[in-house]
Amino acid sequence: MNHLMRKVVGMGLATIMCVSCPCVGLSHTAAPTPAVHDGQHDFDFNLGVWHTHIKRILDPFASSSNSVELNGTVTVRKVWGGKAELEEIEADGPKGHWEGLTLFLYNPSAHQWSQSFANSKVGALTSNVGEFKDGRVVLVGQDSTVSDKTILVRAVWSDFKPDSHQYEESYSNDGGMTWVRSFVATLTRLKQ
Repeated sequence: MNHLMRKVVGMGLATIMCVSCPCVGLSHTAAPTPAVHDGQHDFDFNLGVWHTHIKRILDPFASSSNSVELNGTVTVRKVWGGKAELEEIEADGPKGHWEGLTLFLYNPSAHQWSQSFANSKVGALTSNVGEFKDGRVVLVGQDSTVSDKTILVRAVWSDFKPDSHQYEESYSNDGGMTWVRSFVATLTRLKQ
């Protein structure tokens, strides 16, 4: 084989090697890392003054579905330039006046929100942690104020519209395998 023929055959072989073996002769660049969602404004939908209609299941783990309904006002304002929000709830129902206070805090390093809630009738603080995902805000935590047992609580905000949204709580007494609805609030923005 003459020199020119060897050169042509060698180039063909090198071309075949590059095509058939992607690791030869190609430089690999890592896929770009997706940007982490900065969720500091995930709860902005909740700011303002709202009318709330609440349906609370009295004993979610019982087979009966006895419930109580309340109507009231929810006022939510920014704290610390939007890194936190303070929510005050006042509602009235057949058992009288009820108040709740919620502090929402954003953790910028974890990109998550926490919800710390106190009920005026119980006087204990419960906390949930989570984030905005798939069109909903989902926060999960533990609560030991229900029947003196520690259970899981899942808080979900959904059905977002400019002047309304829904808040729902579900309980689990089996480690999150099953959930029962315990509380639903439909919120409608009050015009100011």
